[in-house]
Amino acid sequence: MAFQANAQTAGAAPAAARQGDRKVAVVTGSSRGIGAAIAKRLACDGYKVTVNCVVNRDLAAAVVRDIKAAGGDAIWEQADVSDPAAVRRLFDANDKAFGGVDVVVSNAGIMRLAPFRDMTDQDFGRMVDVNMKGGFYVMREGARRVRNGGRIIGLSSSITQLRSPTYGPYAATKIAHEIYANILAKELEGKQISVNAMAPGLVNTTLFTDGKTEAQIAGFVQRTPHKRLGEPSDIADVVSVLCGKDGGWVNGQTIFANGGVV
Repeated sequence: MAFQANAQTAGAAPAAARQGDRKVAVVTGSSRGIGAAIAKRLACDGYKVTVNCVVNRDLAAAVVRDIKAAGGDAIWEQADVSDPAAVRRLFDANDKAFGGVDVVVSNAGIMRLAPFRDMTDQDFGRMVDVNMKGGFYVMREGARRVRNGGRIIGLSSSITQLRSPTYGPYAATKIAHEIYANILAKELEGKQISVNAMAPGLVNTTLFTDGKTEAQIAGFVQRTPHKRLGEPSDIADVVSVLCGKDGGWVNGQTIFANGGVV
């Protein structure tokens, strides 16, 4: 009976009080795609959000406008996560605007595809800088700043399990988030901060679809049990659960949100 009473009380609370309670989230790479969907979902859950971009200033500003139009609060800040000084400035801007941070989502990433024999030093180096180093810089700043009881999430990829040709260097730079999350979760013991990696699958974003023919995309779709690409909102929904009050016991894990493709 006590359980039923608690459930009824929770159900009667508004979403903002139940999940975010006007807490603060920083989401990197959130001017479009999965990052934008996560930023908007966390704002809907009641978080104040710092949106981040590298070059897409107009898109970042549009995400902030959408959040504010829906009754939320957000700012945007330009920062290249491959630059540790820029990452510090991003968090400083967030702290100045909102007074601290409770959730960090390390989403910023790039993808360059080629067989090993054709991968250029420049493309490989840039993926290492943004995905591997940038993910570390963001999660390090999160480890320093996230308040007790918060969440840190790094975006990996289900390609680390699919291991398709041409994806080798990209997969290697993304699996770093899984290692970061598992170890950082242990390092933050006693603070009730849960750290996890999220590994999306085939998601309908330009990161996935650019450079692929309709036939190639259709082939990927046929590999999924649901016979569709994921949408950014599918990933944002899972992030919402991990950041909510019921997600804290999931810690140091990699969550594969891919519709069953692996």
